Amino acid sequence: MLRVASAVVLGIGLVMVPSWPGQQQSRQDACIQRCVTNAGDPEMDRQEIVSLEKEAAHAIQLNDGSFFRRIYSDEFTGTLSHGQQVNKVQWIQAIESPSVKRESFTASDIKVRIFENTAIVTCLWSSRFVVRGQMLSSQLRAIHVYVNTTSGWRVFSGQSTNLPPDVQQPL
Repeated sequence: MLRVASAVVLGIGLVMVPSWPGQQQSRQDACIQRCVTNAGDPEMDRQEIVSLEKEAAHAIQLNDGSFFRRIYSDEFTGTLSHGQQVNKVQWIQAIESPSVKRESFTASDIKVRIFENTAIVTCLWSSRFVVRGQMLSSQLRAIHVYVNTTSGWRVFSGQSTNLPPDVQQPL
């Protein structure tokens, strides 16, 4: 009786085995198809990136580096407005520096251009801040390079340039 039961189980197993790889292949094909066809809605991507730029400005105003830890790539490289090159850790240190108290920091005139999984973003940064008891203001043009990774949009590079007084817009 045990031999008969074993033979039946073996027979059923042999009949079903050819369908298992097919099911696995079907799952892989479906996964690949989702990745290829869901390249993303460009307008939704654009709005997401605009939101990220505004969130970055808010984080800078608050001297809060947590946003940058989450959204900036570990491979981030940037150039500050005075020419200093920074990596992700150095950028976050600059944001969190207690020597600068920001009264306001806004991102405006945000323009997003998307090329497949890469986005180039330009914007105007306007800020009022206090350094060593002195109230100052500045405007900078900033450019950021985003890459759409499996974890979402991440910033890989950035640069900011001080605008001279004769081209600054009213704050």
